[in-house]
Amino acid sequence: QVQLVESGGGLVQVGDSLRLSCAASGSSAAMGWFRQAPGKEREFVAVISWNALRIYYADSVKGRFSISRDNAKNSVYLQMNSLKPEDTAVYYCAAGRTVTVAASVFSSWGKGTQVTVSS
Repeated sequence: QVQLVESGGGLVQVGDSLRLSCAASGSSAAMGWFRQAPGKEREFVAVISWNALRIYYADSVKGRFSISRDNAKNSVYLQMNSLKPEDTAVYYCAAGRTVTVAASVFSSWGKGTQVTVSS
């Protein structure tokens, strides 16, 4: 397992952009982002493979969010554009050995960073 630390969350207005970062203590084949809104289950947002050849997004963020990684820095990023109130959630970084949308497959998790989109 690796240690993950997210940063970059905050309070923004509808339509604004925000970039989340996740620093890992080591390398992982797959890195992803999940989010959890109050009263809701944790949901998949995006995942990226080691070589960035496999990238998947949730339908709700496709075209607005972009995931990327810097293997030299053991980091993954989530660029979020055109933010909506429904994007409000705690965003979690996850790392694992398999590129998947299933949260249960990821072995390492960060503590999360709050993103609040105000209308």
